[in-house]
Amino acid sequence: MASPIHVLGFAGSLRKQSHNVAVLRAAGDLMPAGMSLELYDLASLPFYNQDEDGERMPDSVREFKQKIADADALLIATPEYNHSIPGVLKNALDWASRPSGTAPTNGKPAAILGASPGGFGAVRAQLHLRQILASMNVFVLPRPEVAIPFVGQKLDEEGHVTDEQTREFLRAHMIAFASWVRRLRGE
Repeated sequence: MASPIHVLGFAGSLRKQSHNVAVLRAAGDLMPAGMSLELYDLASLPFYNQDEDGERMPDSVREFKQKIADADALLIATPEYNHSIPGVLKNALDWASRPSGTAPTNGKPAAILGASPGGFGAVRAQLHLRQILASMNVFVLPRPEVAIPFVGQKLDEEGHVTDEQTREFLRAHMIAFASWVRRLRGE
């Protein structure tokens, strides 16, 4: 029997009704047996300041980095702001990537997804996110890629994904993600 996979998920959106958080929740509900998702809200992280890194690190940053260290893998959802990732997500990754070489993200498996109200599904933001994660030595699931366009049409008023094709795509993504994590573990 394969060992369990604990996934830490976070989204580059602070909105209370965030489409990307809704998609993360749906992905968590569609994970295969033995895989679980813990969501983390990036709102508590201050702007990165190297003067406050190390011993003077804020408690919220210390907690975030510990949650990354404790997780078996990361699931990151990004909206697209001006053809890139939101500042809140970049800021969180800047904190998480320190110190270089021994950061909790080093060697961590990850999967990314993105949703947008427009027709591109945050594909440009996902490309930038892949670049950033590669520089952090995070091993991102190469395929399938998940870009959900017109996401507002695929959610109900409570933020549940109602579009069956999108749900099946997310389910397939989570199955591939579990396989990716186990492969990187050597299972």
